Amino acid sequence: MAKKTSTSETGHAKNVANFDDLITIATGMGAAYNPSDTKIKLAALNTLHTNADNSNLAVEAALPNYTNAVDNRQAVFLPVKKLTTRIMSALASSGASAASVADAKTIARKLQGTRATPIKNATPSPTPSPTPAPTAKTISASQQSFDNQYDNMNKMVQLLTTITSYAPNETDLKLTALNALVTSMKAQNKAVSTALQPVVNARNTRNAILYTPTTGLVDIAQQVKAYIKSVYGASSPQYKQAAKIKFTTPKD
Repeated sequence: MAKKTSTSETGHAKNVANFDDLITIATGMGAAYNPSDTKIKLAALNTLHTNADNSNLAVEAALPNYTNAVDNRQAVFLPVKKLTTRIMSALASSGASAASVADAKTIARKLQGTRATPIKNATPSPTPSPTPAPTAKTISASQQSFDNQYDNMNKMVQLLTTITSYAPNETDLKLTALNALVTSMKAQNKAVSTALQPVVNARNTRNAILYTPTTGLVDIAQQVKAYIKSVYGASSPQYKQAAKIKFTTPKD
């Protein structure tokens, strides 16, 4: 199942909605809202809100194809670990040489994300520190990215092709089925990559409209608040109402 919409995605929509609330306050000021900077005049604010809203909707429109592609890929890749275990059992029972089985085990460990020799557990510190200490970095033995899983399964099939004793009767373990699986894995990776690009493009456009310094929605909102403060003063109900409207900038 694809991941739910992230907190950051909902944060962008909240910024757009809050900007609309800020425009409502500015509009309610009537003739008193008369800034000299054209960027924060009501016409410009409404145009910016429309562009921001449309850019956010464009991201939402691009996401379903991507999430569907992710789900489809997950369905293809999910059985690979268990299938690898069955492949190894079939190979071991086929009369293949010890060298061939050892070569296959090397690839199987990569597919299953295991080490030939497990890392020993670190001894816990007897006195916990208030701030967690950084853990020592280790080179990951888990080649679990989808590209690596495809690559390693392809290597496994190529190896099995050279082992004449590997001739299982089970349909899904036969080389024809495994070759079809490898082809499907490659196709699913490509489908996800293809579906991702429109999402990336839409997000880049949305982020430029919302977060470009000076001209982006968030900075413009702060400028509008400053103008309202200049008109009514910091203790005025008009400014306090505007000041309560929050805008956030994503860290990534």
